[in-house]
Amino acid sequence: MSRSAPQVDAYGGGGFRLSGEWHGGSVLIFEDVARTWEVATPSGLSLSDLSVVLEAPPGTCELLVLGMGPVNSLPSRQVREAFLRAGIGLEFLDTPAAARLYNLLTSEGRRLAAGLIAV
Repeated sequence: MSRSAPQVDAYGGGGFRLSGEWHGGSVLIFEDVARTWEVATPSGLSLSDLSVVLEAPPGTCELLVLGMGPVNSLPSRQVREAFLRAGIGLEFLDTPAAARLYNLLTSEGRRLAAGLIAV
């Protein structure tokens, strides 16, 4: 794991506890920084919500893990195609599974981002 990558300790109640600190609402974790993420539903997810990941220099991020809320759903074709063009893997799951996958992959030292819709 990156020394400073936040771990998802808990989720639910409309937010996340990341490395012991509560974050209300959805979060985007990128380059070991957890940011407030104004995405509340999968249908509200747009490319602009992911611009920080897509516009990063090549090699900064190999994979984006998307937590799509309490139930997995397919991101828009526009989002999927943008990540394909950028050469960044995209994995989308329900938020609990995405949080577990994010923790596992950061423990392996992978360069990834996570967009987690609060449940």
